Amino acid sequence: MTSSQLTNVLSRSASPYLQQHKDNPVHWQIWGEAALNEAKRSGKPILLSIGYAACHWCHVMAHESFEDPDTAAVMNALYVNIKVDREERSDIDQIYMAALHAMGEQGGWPLTIFLNPQGEPFWGGTYFPKTPSHGRPDFVTVLRSLSKIYHEEPDKISRNTQSIRAHLDQTLAAAGTATAPEDDVLARHAAGVLSVADRKNGGIGHAPKFPNASMLETLWRHWRNTGSQPSGDTAIQWITALVTGGIYDHLRGGLSRYCVDAIWLVPHFEKMLYDNAQLVRALMWAHGETGHDLFRTRIEETVGWLEAEMLMPGGAFASSLDADSEGEEGRFYVWDKAEIDTALGEDADLFCRHYDVSEGGNWEGKTILNRLREPQTDNPTEARLAKAREKLLALRNERVRPGLDDKILADWNGLMIRALAEAGTRLDRGDWIARAEDAFSFITREMMTGDRLAHAWCNGVTTYPALASDYGAMINAAVALYEATLNKSYLDTAMNWLSVLDKHYGDGQGGYFYTADDAGDVLLRTRHEHDDASPSSSAQILEALGRLSMISPDLNLPAKAATFSASLWGRVQQIPMAASGAVNAIDTVSQTKKLVLLNPAKDMLQAIRSVPDPARLDLIARTLDEAEALLPGSADYDSGKTKGPAAYLCRGPVCFPPVFDAQALLDLLRSKTG
Repeated sequence: MTSSQLTNVLSRSASPYLQQHKDNPVHWQIWGEAALNEAKRSGKPILLSIGYAACHWCHVMAHESFEDPDTAAVMNALYVNIKVDREERSDIDQIYMAALHAMGEQGGWPLTIFLNPQGEPFWGGTYFPKTPSHGRPDFVTVLRSLSKIYHEEPDKISRNTQSIRAHLDQTLAAAGTATAPEDDVLARHAAGVLSVADRKNGGIGHAPKFPNASMLETLWRHWRNTGSQPSGDTAIQWITALVTGGIYDHLRGGLSRYCVDAIWLVPHFEKMLYDNAQLVRALMWAHGETGHDLFRTRIEETVGWLEAEMLMPGGAFASSLDADSEGEEGRFYVWDKAEIDTALGEDADLFCRHYDVSEGGNWEGKTILNRLREPQTDNPTEARLAKAREKLLALRNERVRPGLDDKILADWNGLMIRALAEAGTRLDRGDWIARAEDAFSFITREMMTGDRLAHAWCNGVTTYPALASDYGAMINAAVALYEATLNKSYLDTAMNWLSVLDKHYGDGQGGYFYTADDAGDVLLRTRHEHDDASPSSSAQILEALGRLSMISPDLNLPAKAATFSASLWGRVQQIPMAASGAVNAIDTVSQTKKLVLLNPAKDMLQAIRSVPDPARLDLIARTLDEAEALLPGSADYDSGKTKGPAAYLCRGPVCFPPVFDAQALLDLLRSKTG
């Protein structure tokens, strides 16, 4: 095949992001052996462009350059051009994002990386403008310059690829030295999080601001373990800012990916499934600790958004909503005061006062709705505001909607299944548990071949093999559903998936690679131990091991979890602020907590909900036999009161004497031993 025979082949892909580029004049190829072999045959370097469907600057670069015939002609003449969906192939994205960091560049999307035909990177960047701006060269100049260097200075290219490859081998694939975590790992990490927390506005650092859910979870855990008031106060301030700021959609529910400012007013308007799964869990803990209606309301709104806008046929959930509509970022979400005045009539002044609406707006002449100044008022006022929101939502629904990335990812769905199962249990919402079960059923029905998971599904097309994050998230989802239902099939499925992890992802040293042993199109098998916007795959697997060790009859699991904990800590301890998920999982493994309740009274259920603990499993038994099956042999059953309500708290293999009323249960859960 000669270079002139290449055409744009993205129409063959199921990825919504790649489908966005199927009509580009660029001869885009799909990542795989065929594209790499074409580069070897033609002698051309590879231009690898990585993005995702909801990415605003990906759209900008596409409109400016990839849709431009003159730019495309240069790309086609000089390069084999490959387009990758970073959500569909996050293993590829991880490698080349790390390569960009090795070059001293700040990461982001679109990711534009130049490779030799073996897939080894030699130079890269992110967004390149069509014309020179802000000190950055135009894209065509970059293309011509790098092609010239590639062909005329091969030694320079070789030095670059060797240097970057050595860095990737060391940072992404090195074995490291196993180190047992110290007892104060969580406390020291919480102190680190507090040291960079924004005590004025909530969250971490300055602009731009991300939810940083794993760091937030560290503070919840530290508060639960020690009663640390700074950790508790900071966590409550943080979650309150997230659900009162402009980053939260006050009409439909749900969180945007991040804010461009320090005060949580102006979001980057894309909405991701994983952010909202983690939001539901954080809100659940905040509601349990405080009892504030604000947090329960935000959970209900966010699940309402999930069901209205993200639920796919079959029961699983789509990946994201775009930031743009009608070619403008945020157009779907922002308002003019005149629109609100017309729509709400006599309630307009009240609404504008509480939602920061003014003639001049608060962002580029428009208004981003927020409640930063007054999170909550009296109930009659909130009732009027709710009716006003319904009117504006109906009006907004008439607008052109942002694009939906409707591919289904196993790991992101796993996060949401877990969130729904836990929230449904703690807030008496059986419908949410049923929704979680439907999504789990879809994954096991449509996204498995034999005992192997797929990573992605879209329009009946699956992406195999799964990543380690898929197994970690889905095992935790299975444990959450077992916790909610005591249906043993969920436990059996979780244990089967753990066997697959061990067989195809194990590194032989107690840890796990990110990619399977039969993934043949990656430059190297990496580990995934530092958090992205969600916990790393290693963190999720370690937590899954800790949680399974509380309920599985496999007596080897505690030792297995301890071995992996030491293996993981040995590699991340030098930069723990990038591995909050690992620290949180180490906390679960180091102090496994299981609470078994037998026929609990309502006030006992309320007691456990008011002391939420991310490290604790809460299991409700209906009979003494069922309780005995959930408890180790050391538990004290013959208390004389086991015919009525009873609660058994276990730390590791040791159980405390049972308690029989809500106050005694509260005292136990709030004690340092609980």
